[in-house]
Amino acid sequence: MAEQVDKDSKTEEPSEKKIAEAIEKGNIPRSREMAMFASLFGILVIFAFMIGPGSASLAGLLLLLIDHPAQFSLTTGIDASHLLTALGLRVGAFLLPPIAVLTVAGLAASFFQNAPSLALEQIRPKWSRVSPAAGWKRIFGSSGRVEFLKALFKFIAVAIVVTMMLNSDRQRLIDAMHGDPTQIPALVLGLAIKVVSVVSVAIVLMVAGDVVWQRMRWRADLRMTRQEMKDELKQAEGDPLVKARLRSLTRDRARRRMISAVPRATLVIANPTHYAVALKYERGRDGAPLCVAKGADLIALRIRELASLHGIPVIEDKPLARALYDAVEVDKWIPPEFYRAVAKVLYVLYSRKAHARAG
Repeated sequence: MAEQVDKDSKTEEPSEKKIAEAIEKGNIPRSREMAMFASLFGILVIFAFMIGPGSASLAGLLLLLIDHPAQFSLTTGIDASHLLTALGLRVGAFLLPPIAVLTVAGLAASFFQNAPSLALEQIRPKWSRVSPAAGWKRIFGSSGRVEFLKALFKFIAVAIVVTMMLNSDRQRLIDAMHGDPTQIPALVLGLAIKVVSVVSVAIVLMVAGDVVWQRMRWRADLRMTRQEMKDELKQAEGDPLVKARLRSLTRDRARRRMISAVPRATLVIANPTHYAVALKYERGRDGAPLCVAKGADLIALRIRELASLHGIPVIEDKPLARALYDAVEVDKWIPPEFYRAVAKVLYVLYSRKAHARAG
């Protein structure tokens, strides 16, 4: 009863912080049906492309060993060791591709659901994993009932598919019992491929539904109460690292926005390397020049680089550049005491443009 009341009080969606903590601890949504489907698909690939040629080659070797044992010299222990080594290599070459396919299928099923991560919390010993009470709760709880229904559905689906396939191929199986025995392996392999294919198709919908349900249940388990949301917010606001991170993000966004405004500038006033101030002014429209960007050192070099790239004049005036950098703010009009100095620079700029047009 207390657990139900606790779940009812968790009405808020989980925060990004809680989700990140859960993922860091290895608490991520996993679908067992996805892993089973990947295994079935891997088995289908093995049956269709590997079992036939590989088994024929291995059977030919074993048949040669059984029918013509005199061709193999076994006079010493070294000869026997060489023969067993050769057989082991052939068996390993036969088994290695199927094992690789199943491994890749399992990894693909895991990566498809969640990004790979290292969670040491999952290998830490916990009493709840061996507790009989916790195990009883997992078996007879809501998740246990869902797992039972999924297992029942899979059993019924597989039983129906196998029954239908055997009924459709019953005559072929009866004829194979009275025919050439060498044709039986190929018949069984073909029947196995058909069964695995149909079973894989039959459980596709269940796999998709289970993936969605697992994620929904995972988010539902991570829900928070209003008090937990308030406590987390207070903790985040009081954390100096969080505040520093927020200030850094704010500065980065402002710097990117400022740099993106440089191409709209009319001119850039700078000294050779340390300071640069980008101003925007349109005669007859603006009451005073507007500072669209400013920076020192690397940012100043970036402003000058963008100005050169977009054909914006760069005027070098060391005292004016330093004074404007200290006195004016971005997206603000320059102070009145700089009107005369900036007007002289603009006059020179407009004179150059007029002479260029006349020439």
